[in-house]
Amino acid sequence: MATLGYLCSLILMCILGLLGSSDAQLQPNFYAKSCPKAEKTIQDYVQKHIPNAPSLAAALIRMHFHDCFVRGCDASVLLNSTSSTGNQTEKVGIPNQTLRGFDFIDAVKKVVEAECPGVVSCADIVALIARDSVVATGGPYWNVPTGRRDGRISNVSETTDIPAPFNNLSSLQTSFAKKGLDLKDLVLLSGAHTIGISHCSSFSTRLYNFTGTFGTQDPSLDSEYAANLKAKKCKSLDDNTTKVEMDPGSFKTFDLSYFKLLLKRRGLFQSDAALTTSSTTKSYINQLVQGSLKEFYAEFAKAMEKMGKIEVKTGSTGEIRKHCAVVN
Repeated sequence: MATLGYLCSLILMCILGLLGSSDAQLQPNFYAKSCPKAEKTIQDYVQKHIPNAPSLAAALIRMHFHDCFVRGCDASVLLNSTSSTGNQTEKVGIPNQTLRGFDFIDAVKKVVEAECPGVVSCADIVALIARDSVVATGGPYWNVPTGRRDGRISNVSETTDIPAPFNNLSSLQTSFAKKGLDLKDLVLLSGAHTIGISHCSSFSTRLYNFTGTFGTQDPSLDSEYAANLKAKKCKSLDDNTTKVEMDPGSFKTFDLSYFKLLLKRRGLFQSDAALTTSSTTKSYINQLVQGSLKEFYAEFAKAMEKMGKIEVKTGSTGEIRKHCAVVN
């Protein structure tokens, strides 16, 4: 009987262990007891400041994307390089050199820390700010379950995991699949290019040096659009400062215009044009264009929630940083 009792207690411990591990996942309103005003505090700050700088919404959703593609959504993109150890962090990686909004995240973290010190992770703040800033500009809402913990490791070498604007469809599909995202997610998440701006350096080779020979142009780019970019925006291959709207004429509005431009061969990046090179992805684009804005918002919301769960650290993994740019 004692043996049976021991076995029963072992089984019970295993079951409880399994329940504990499944509980250590993201959940809605994770801070309900530990910091009940956390999400409202973040939302209020965003709603107060983003209308004064609406272009920041695109920058903040991009930061969330770049964070999740390296070591999961753990705020590793926010860590500063340390001279004492010589460690170069993700921040200095080529894909992240044009990221902005770090000061905004620090300001939100400061407000949240004043409310509940050492409780809310920087990773959750990045995820919530991305959503709230898009909503503040009139864009879609999506659920952001919380409970992410902050990572302690950030390496510049790993920024190669971030999809690049010059990637073809095969490369994009591979990098997304590594993170558990499919071709439909790729199309939908690319839809975030409906807002915001880019630097010429992200696409000027399409205009001036496409085959590696100066003067060659990407034949998949609409010639009239290319001529306009050359004449009025990126006047040379070396222009690293001029900014260009990713969705011309509609870059402040979260709408279907980006997808309509793709079908006219007017996607700014090679990675945009790549979405029209497969029957599967092109079919998704056509469905979105022929559907309603409400349908796009609903699908985009699903893809964003899925992305926000990539390789998250929960439970006792990682830490809750006091300052987002440095480990505790």
